[in-house]
Amino acid sequence: MSFAPAAGSVQPTVIHTSPQGLTHGLIDLPVKDGTVPAYYALPEGKSSLPIVLVVQEIFGLHEHIQDVCRRIAKEGYFAIGVNLYERQGDASTYTDIPKLVAEIVAKVPDEQVMSDLDASVAWAAQNGGDAKRVGITGFCWGGRITWMYAAHNPDVKAGVAWYGKVATGHGPLIKQFVVDIADKVHGPVLGLYGAKDESIPLDTIEQVKTKLAQGNAAAKASKFVVYPDAGHAFYADYRPSYRETEAKDGWKRLVDWFAQYLN
Repeated sequence: MSFAPAAGSVQPTVIHTSPQGLTHGLIDLPVKDGTVPAYYALPEGKSSLPIVLVVQEIFGLHEHIQDVCRRIAKEGYFAIGVNLYERQGDASTYTDIPKLVAEIVAKVPDEQVMSDLDASVAWAAQNGGDAKRVGITGFCWGGRITWMYAAHNPDVKAGVAWYGKVATGHGPLIKQFVVDIADKVHGPVLGLYGAKDESIPLDTIEQVKTKLAQGNAAAKASKFVVYPDAGHAFYADYRPSYRETEAKDGWKRLVDWFAQYLN
């Protein structure tokens, strides 16, 4: 898979992570109603590794998400990303974001996503991962899913959510929001957000902070970092929204967060 057309032209800042030293590739992931495409990466010859789920943006399992899997594998984890829109359509054929959201994203129920992520953990556990040490990270649409899955799977030890909506979702099928479940996460979640992100008002982040403070131990250990000069998708190195300083700082925080809670 190449980059997503709907995300616009690929920028010269795009990062390509070498697969050298990794076992990696595309697979047909067994799920409850068939198979869906997925991509995995882990250090060669390693086993019993913590599993990190990498959850896509609205653009699907394209090259950027696969590269993030390789980046996480280089840190010593079993990384896996799954095409969570497979049943609804092919996100890679869209050039228009509103149309992509209306025709595919809005038709993806959380129940399907949680089930597919459970299947990802199960497959990884059979191929070198440790199903009792699960981490998750996701971007935009996947940022919201990071929070939701952290409340879904008791084996999640840590999550890192990049600019995911917290008080709304994409479409009418969404029954719960991050603010509804933040107090029940099973592992601490680090939220990386931009103060200039018009799609995620800062007052909604404050609502989640209040909920976290009222929650369980993992909720109380969760935290937000809000970058004052960043907007949406500041980690997406292949897009004009990329901000190198904030992206590098966020990645260091992700590495440290997983080292603290996942290993």
